[in-house]
Amino acid sequence: MFFQNSNRKTIMSKFAVLLITFCTYIASLHWTPTNAANILAVETVPGKSHWNVMRSVLRALTDRGHTVTVFTPFVDGDRDGYTEVDVSNLTKPVLEMDLKILIDVGSNTRQMMEALVNVTRTDCNSIYEHSQMSAILNGEITRRFDLVVTEALSSECVAYVATVLRVPMIYVVPSPIFTFLERPITGHDPNPAVTGHMLSDRVVPKTFVERFANIVLTVYSSTTRWYNLLKYQWSDPRPYDAVDLEKPSVIFTNTHFITEPARPLTQNIVQIGGIHLTPPKPIPKDILEFIEDAPHGVIYFTFGSVVSMSSLPENILSAFREALAQVPQKVLWKYEGDMKEKTKNVMTRKWFPQRDILCAHGGISGVYEAVDAGVPVLGFPVFYDQPRNIDSLVNAGMAICMDLLSVTKETFLNSVLEIVNNDRYQKNAKIVAERFKDRPMSQAESVVYWTEYVLRHNGAPHLKSQALNLTWYQYFLIDLL
Repeated sequence: MFFQNSNRKTIMSKFAVLLITFCTYIASLHWTPTNAANILAVETVPGKSHWNVMRSVLRALTDRGHTVTVFTPFVDGDRDGYTEVDVSNLTKPVLEMDLKILIDVGSNTRQMMEALVNVTRTDCNSIYEHSQMSAILNGEITRRFDLVVTEALSSECVAYVATVLRVPMIYVVPSPIFTFLERPITGHDPNPAVTGHMLSDRVVPKTFVERFANIVLTVYSSTTRWYNLLKYQWSDPRPYDAVDLEKPSVIFTNTHFITEPARPLTQNIVQIGGIHLTPPKPIPKDILEFIEDAPHGVIYFTFGSVVSMSSLPENILSAFREALAQVPQKVLWKYEGDMKEKTKNVMTRKWFPQRDILCAHGGISGVYEAVDAGVPVLGFPVFYDQPRNIDSLVNAGMAICMDLLSVTKETFLNSVLEIVNNDRYQKNAKIVAERFKDRPMSQAESVVYWTEYVLRHNGAPHLKSQALNLTWYQYFLIDLL
């Protein structure tokens, strides 16, 4: 009798173990490759820094097991669960532009807003006319997509795909969220008294003059955007102008509270600043030998992928050359073409492994590379969000900001020596790096969690603000007043 009871207990024990194992297995199947979502991604902005963020978001999703089809002007190559549609012949990649053009456009808000609206609509039109996209929109391709991932620059025309397919949509914003687009996509306007406009020189307006200028810029840029949208809708109406476009369920922004000060954000904005950062790789031998033979350290000098440094005026280039010739450090200088009168302490290349070495320029992706490595920055913001980005590092005490067009040999040299010789900048950079890395989950994990949250909850409409349903006069309580 004792043997029979013991045997029964043994059988029951094994059954319980099997049951627990089976339940664990079933639970692990939730959102695995077997039940993966089909995701359609559309990169409408042909900027390399924009694509770096989008590519990192899509890689996080494919690594999780989801299937992604992406329309992009930057082809990296297909892989398991990842298919690219090359649109580089329709939306030309923006690389190494002439500095004068960027400054002329960037210094004029009206021209900037007109250019942003024009570029977004032009690229939308080009991609929608692509044969494969046309087949998707017309129902000729019967494959069902569960989600659309895209980028909005200044026009919501990018939402047309999700609207036609009747699926949820996620926006990827590779910069601070566009102030002039925040109301249309989130329902709420930022407070210009505390939040610097994306095109402002200040990340936080601190004085009366700065607050006043920020309010004027906020109202003027939004009005100019609205006017240009109407102008294009009248002169060149498109199908996306005649429908109520889908609003994003979640907005992934390439921001972090280190560079984006505390401010009210809607529930569906998820900050993934630095998602493009990858583990450093071995540095090429010739560059490594140059660095190791630098007893006083190395300065890395670059203006990023958009600006062609060789297009700088000769007086500015001369100021840089003459100043850097007098510093004891060695210099890695990202420069296109052959440099005249290059000194022995300078190495030039059209491309450097920036993440592996470190960097310093005004784009938000480069800013996060410097922040992550804890390295001080001497910034020359040129256009778009760069002045605001550098100002955030200045406020953190790890950067000096300089005006590119007024730089001289003396001012540049003094700033370089100040950053090199004053350890305050290095100490503050290390503090910022520690805060930047201290987060509950990685950027890729955040992307996966919130994307799957949207999929699990049928677009998660409860994350969208009620303000999206209000007219402007209702939102500002004009009707109640």
